[in-house]
Amino acid sequence: MHVIGTVGLPGSGKSEAATVARENGIPVVTMGDVVRQETADRGLDPTKDHGSVAQALRDENGPTAIAERSLPMIEDRLERHEIVLVDGIRSDTEVDIFEDRFGETFTLVSIEAPFELRAERIDARGRDASEADGGEGLAARDERERSFGMDDAMDRADVVIENTDTLEAFHERVETVVQEQAGTAVADGFKSEPTPESGSNTERNQP
Repeated sequence: MHVIGTVGLPGSGKSEAATVARENGIPVVTMGDVVRQETADRGLDPTKDHGSVAQALRDENGPTAIAERSLPMIEDRLERHEIVLVDGIRSDTEVDIFEDRFGETFTLVSIEAPFELRAERIDARGRDASEADGGEGLAARDERERSFGMDDAMDRADVVIENTDTLEAFHERVETVVQEQAGTAVADGFKSEPTPESGSNTERNQP
């Protein structure tokens, strides 16, 4: 089995990485879904109150609350699949949870892009309420997520993907990372082989 976790600031491309996994038959556990469900359970608006509920969950139940709620979902999928992607790790303490549970079968991938490009992507997808509509601006979102320990988590990544090129190139890099980290045998749903373009991937903490 293998668990691949993604970490990155808003708009960096984590959701696209999850899309690549799903399209190739790999189940995805999205940590943000835990927060969205809690937001709905509290009778709040997921497009506006997602951030405040994420903070509340950590304040009320500790910094690992969302990761711990995600573990049963990951383990459930591992009963039927060899590989699972975990979308949206946001702190080094959450990394600790997954490393403690899955050990060497856990790989952390940091997806990175500059602020201006991330802002354009968020505006284009139109999923979240804008500041004018009572939502949270990107700078404020970055600051909040960094307060969780996002920078420390990104620094601990085993692999970095710079998502600054075309969507097709990014998809190819995600596929290549899965093949390299989990092995082609367990990622047999993936169609592409590693290509020279995947050289934009950077490995960290490797021997």
